[in-house]
Amino acid sequence: MVKFYNQNLTSAMCSKISRHISAFNNVPGVVILHDIRNWSIAYMSENGLQLLGTTLDEICSLPTEVYHAKYFNANDALDYVPKIAALMQRNSSDETVSFYQQIKFPNTQEWLWYLSSIKIFMRDEEDNPLMTITVSIPIDAMHHMANKAQRNLEENDFSRNHHDDFLRLSKREKTILREMALGKSSIEIANVLCISSTTVDTHRRNIREKLNTKSSFEISKYARAFDLI
Repeated sequence: MVKFYNQNLTSAMCSKISRHISAFNNVPGVVILHDIRNWSIAYMSENGLQLLGTTLDEICSLPTEVYHAKYFNANDALDYVPKIAALMQRNSSDETVSFYQQIKFPNTQEWLWYLSSIKIFMRDEEDNPLMTITVSIPIDAMHHMANKAQRNLEENDFSRNHHDDFLRLSKREKTILREMALGKSSIEIANVLCISSTTVDTHRRNIREKLNTKSSFEISKYARAFDLI
């Protein structure tokens, strides 16, 4: 019988977890169960405990905020926490939310990328979400997905930091911003939009002033971060 250290778990919850322990430990990744009443750790598979250099009782006794601050990049959470909250609100049995997150293990300075997927694992008597199950799989640092995850994080940070500036643009300016990011000249943009190149030049100047950009690279960052290209 597996011993659980989370004092919030009922005997029924422990019994259900126990039935799945052997399967959890054979998953090619880390399995984590969260009690969503306070988002505390209810269970973590053996391979996860070994990676963190801890035990089940130690990880379950950590306050939630301490656990996340110790092992996870807070910037990532700005992206995936709202998605998880929405999943709990929808309370769907079949739905899964996947996201990238960076984890730092003890005695290391390097952040490592993981791809995590979460779904509802257990409900209470009123059919409300009670516990979630998350499976986290490491992404090889040389794999293209790790680079993609890094770019996504950077673009999310950029969009949050420059959201107000982007909102200053008119609909026409956003259209021209996209064409600028694609490397088109004023004449080419004018031909596409059926306006004069002089008008395009005016829009380009206004765009750069509103966004405080000086290079084509900065223009491209805006276009990518706000899904124009």
